[in-house]
Amino acid sequence: MSELTTAQPTGTPTWIDLGIPDLDRAMAFYGALFGWEFEVGPEETGRYTMCLLRGKPVAAIMPNLDPDATDFWWNLYFATDDCDATVTKAVDAGGSVLAGPMDVMDQGRMAIIRDNTGAQFGLWQAGAHLGSEIVNEPNSLLRNDLVTAQPGPARDFYAATFDYVLDDNPDMPRADFTFLRRPDGHEIGGIFGDPNAGKSRWTTLFQVADADAAARRAVEAGGTAGEPFDMIYGRLAVITDPFGAEFEVGSPKAS
Repeated sequence: MSELTTAQPTGTPTWIDLGIPDLDRAMAFYGALFGWEFEVGPEETGRYTMCLLRGKPVAAIMPNLDPDATDFWWNLYFATDDCDATVTKAVDAGGSVLAGPMDVMDQGRMAIIRDNTGAQFGLWQAGAHLGSEIVNEPNSLLRNDLVTAQPGPARDFYAATFDYVLDDNPDMPRADFTFLRRPDGHEIGGIFGDPNAGKSRWTTLFQVADADAAARRAVEAGGTAGEPFDMIYGRLAVITDPFGAEFEVGSPKAS
């Protein structure tokens, strides 16, 4: 188990949320897939709904009220102990500010950034809301990786913004993959260079106990799933929810 009771260090993925057209349908899908329970927020918060595992927040979903919206994606937020200072570093590194910095009641302080390759992410300076309080176990967030056709500029941007150390991946010598590590050496994710990537995006991988079973549950709940496959670190499946939001589920490699 990986339960958190304090804010994550700066540069660590700490929260994810998703805007969708139909909140009830989303709760039915993600509840069936991950066994989550839900705490629907009041109207004044846009019905921002906490996804709970063992009663602790692991993610959030909310209605997307834009009738023309067609592109749905899990949004990633990095922890920061000083949102304003990190925004300044991101801008100095070539990023742009889409929203904030701003306070979210007593919950924390946030900003939305676009990096120098076009990928979007959030910053979260924890207040009453720490972020995901369960990670790295079944039915919770496991990791995030940036997929981009511009890995070089992306490496420069994130190293400058979060002081990451960049490491090659000897386990995947044929892939253009770079580990991102905090200054203390902790790996937080990576950058995958893909010349065919149409849009730079941070991907989301949820851990599950059994990737094949999770893929079946996703289809039964109204989503779609690619054929599960083995890779060096475990078994993965690409899932698409009923609204077109794509993410991955993964189970650990058998010992």
